[in-house]
Amino acid sequence: MRHGKFNVTQGKNFDRSGAVGPWMVTADEFDGYDRLTVTTRINGAQRQHDSTANLLFSFTYLIRYLSTFMTLKTGDIITTGTPTGAGARFDPPRFLVPGDTVEVEVPGVGVLRNHVVDE
Repeated sequence: MRHGKFNVTQGKNFDRSGAVGPWMVTADEFDGYDRLTVTTRINGAQRQHDSTANLLFSFTYLIRYLSTFMTLKTGDIITTGTPTGAGARFDPPRFLVPGDTVEVEVPGVGVLRNHVVDE
């Protein structure tokens, strides 16, 4: 692992991870889905606040690229990266612990709220 680089794939893809909701909306319900504000709060404190305009790869690019080697169907979910503010990037790192509440809010979609529990 290079200094300053983190592989977070495992942390986002293990069993019972990758929560979605509280409901789903489609791109046609937004005027400018490439300019949505995403805010993440941990125990009420803002940790992330950014716009989908700052994605490394735009939604249009991701759909075009993924379509070159897979068939996308209605209901498929394409996941992207995360804004600055993830716990591993702090010095020292600030990871979630049991009892924490994580909220991710996107205006027009809603607030996804999850409580961290110990397995």
